[in-house]
Amino acid sequence: TSLESQGASVTRVDLAAFELPLYSAALEANDFPPDALKLKAIFAAQTGLLFVSPEYNGSLSPLLKNAIDWASRPAGDEGPIALTAYRGKAAAIMSASISPFGGLRGLMHLRQILSTIQMLVIPEQVVVPNAHTAFAEDGSLNAALPAALVDMTAGRLIAVAKALAV
Repeated sequence: TSLESQGASVTRVDLAAFELPLYSAALEANDFPPDALKLKAIFAAQTGLLFVSPEYNGSLSPLLKNAIDWASRPAGDEGPIALTAYRGKAAAIMSASISPFGGLRGLMHLRQILSTIQMLVIPEQVVVPNAHTAFAEDGSLNAALPAALVDMTAGRLIAVAKALAV
């Protein structure tokens, strides 16, 4: 990936591999899901996070929103607003959509959510419109502009994450 080619160590997370029930305070109080703790630990171990999401009806995917919510919850002896998976970390956001907007509407929501959980979301972002035709067989982007934006965004995320980690 662009992050790795720029020297970052990357931990890929496929949210579909985690059993995360729909978040509810009652469920959290009675039985914090083990996969939610595992996901939270993965996020907490990172110096920066890159969120890539398709757009669902003008917003981010419900799978991503649910994962963000579970990883934001206090666990163990953490205080109620610990936000240990997110607080003070850099985030970058990217989206792809079959629409001509490339997921832009969903990124607006995602940016707001990540800011609320006290992440610093870098200003650069990537949208890939017409996603059904935007990618080559090997997964690379067909168009030069989105590919360049991916590289630029990756570089900024690395720089800001390093600066915040000091």
